[in-house]
Amino acid sequence: MAKSFSKLTRPTIRKTKSGDRLIEHGIIFERLSDGDGRYSVNIMVDGQRIHRVIGKESDGVTRKQAEDFISQARTDARKGRLNLPAGRKNILRLRQAVTKYLSKLEEIDGNDLKKKASRFSLHLTPFFNDKPLSLISTFDVERYKKHRQTENASVGTINRELAALSHLFNMAIEWKWIDHRPAKIKRFKEGNGRITYLTAEQCLRLIETAKSHQNRDVYPFIVIGLGTSMRRMEILSIKLENIDTAKRVIYIPKAKSGAREQPITANLALFLQGYIDSAEGQTWLFPSKRSETGHTVSIEKAFRSVVIEAGFDPSEVVRHTLRHTAITHLVQSGVDLPTVQRISGHKTLEMVVRYSHQNGEHINAAMDKLQNRYQN
Repeated sequence: MAKSFSKLTRPTIRKTKSGDRLIEHGIIFERLSDGDGRYSVNIMVDGQRIHRVIGKESDGVTRKQAEDFISQARTDARKGRLNLPAGRKNILRLRQAVTKYLSKLEEIDGNDLKKKASRFSLHLTPFFNDKPLSLISTFDVERYKKHRQTENASVGTINRELAALSHLFNMAIEWKWIDHRPAKIKRFKEGNGRITYLTAEQCLRLIETAKSHQNRDVYPFIVIGLGTSMRRMEILSIKLENIDTAKRVIYIPKAKSGAREQPITANLALFLQGYIDSAEGQTWLFPSKRSETGHTVSIEKAFRSVVIEAGFDPSEVVRHTLRHTAITHLVQSGVDLPTVQRISGHKTLEMVVRYSHQNGEHINAAMDKLQNRYQN
């Protein structure tokens, strides 16, 4: 049955003066200082507060548009309940879903867990809050992207956050919390900017500088980073038992793309054997009594100190530069991209292709080989 109005009638609306407000059945009409009238709604739907500005009289908005908005919001809420997978009676809201999601990932040793937790707690959960998971729309996702841009977040950062939300949707379907993806997530296109890397001479300078640094971890950290392209935490969490110098591999149980074996050079195998031989009752390659994990988790301060002492700009040469450097030199040495992917542990070949644009010497050499084939 349609609701009757005693306050929000045409005669009473026409009589309102600047600053007057009429509120009835969740609809608010306000007479503005310029004489225009503005409609908004403030209602509770399934325990969630919805407050929206519908529009102004000058734009043709009437009480009917506000009524239609409320009716549609309640219809959407009912659909959210009706579309729940069999066996679920309550709507799962994003905040609840995130808690359950992170807990289940921890049980199955999910990848990148700390970063996912951080992305949700700092940004995604505060924005979507208690909105039902099944009712997060594509429009909501686009609003989130615009919101993060106003906070000056980079497109790369926003894309990582969107990836976390997308993974939550995927797992929610797999765990039968919802029966379909509620929103289409369009990530920003990231530019193929140049990747900072060190020349062979610069690598040697960085290593020599690290040798004499008071922090005993930074030297082997840099040597391993340049010799393998391993990520920061992959290096710091190396267990001695996972180093096989005979096979020349390091087993990484919790790599970003899943467990894998990291190939190492003969020189690095010899380097690591020295650490293994001198270790007594030691579990980690980088042990730390102060860390809850038992191993070092932060190398930033020492690394920055070495970079500055070696004469480099610490804003350009960061920890990840070691990984970029190793992969770039593999590509420039003529190693085929699938093999580079196997060494670097990248999930897709597309990520490796970016490195093929670094310094065209290896490309010129390849073209020279093609020329020689035709001339011979």
